[in-house]
Amino acid sequence: MITLHVLAQSRALRIVWLLELIGTPYQIKTYSRHPETMLAPDELKAVHPLGKSPVIDDNGFILSESGAITDYLIQTYGGGRFMPKRNSRDYWHYQRWLHYAEGSLMPLLLLGLVFRRVENADMPFFVKPVARKISATVKGSFIEPQAALHLAYIENELNGKNWLVNNQLSGADIMMSFPLQAASERFGLEDYPNIRNYLQRIENDPAYQAAVRKAGNPLLRSGG
Repeated sequence: MITLHVLAQSRALRIVWLLELIGTPYQIKTYSRHPETMLAPDELKAVHPLGKSPVIDDNGFILSESGAITDYLIQTYGGGRFMPKRNSRDYWHYQRWLHYAEGSLMPLLLLGLVFRRVENADMPFFVKPVARKISATVKGSFIEPQAALHLAYIENELNGKNWLVNNQLSGADIMMSFPLQAASERFGLEDYPNIRNYLQRIENDPAYQAAVRKAGNPLLRSGG
């Protein structure tokens, strides 16, 4: 049986969603975050030295990184579902989205989170205006324009489609679910109706709803 090691209220929810879709037996082992740092406890570092989440243990085979886990589970247990035919052009578009989710979109969201924490961090009163000005400059000149650029790109990619690759639910949608939900929370999606409808389809999926019941909603945690 697959054991999925996760931090409480984390983006590992999408791996639970995938496991629900695939239907292979699994169990979840959840670890509480450090109350101040929100980082992994030592117990999770015993599974992975970096305290990574999610991590799967498939009968002794340990694998981290959401994109690799998604690809592994689909190719090992998917039975030909949730990915295009290997080496087709759609397959390489599928791979593009697997890497784009964490390699291009998530760094922007994490950068925004870092500067938001800078604004709210404890510091001498005379330093706060400087820190807030630096944060506002970075967000206004880089983070927000780049976020708008990426969201417009994804909005266009979803034009006339329900799902990202070949209009069929795939690992690409699994991987893109959390970054777009986080983007919705942090930037809003008023100008992106295709993305809004896409997220609604995800959240209406019975397997996704089952995953939320088992793993919780990661966006309920302060800071996403």
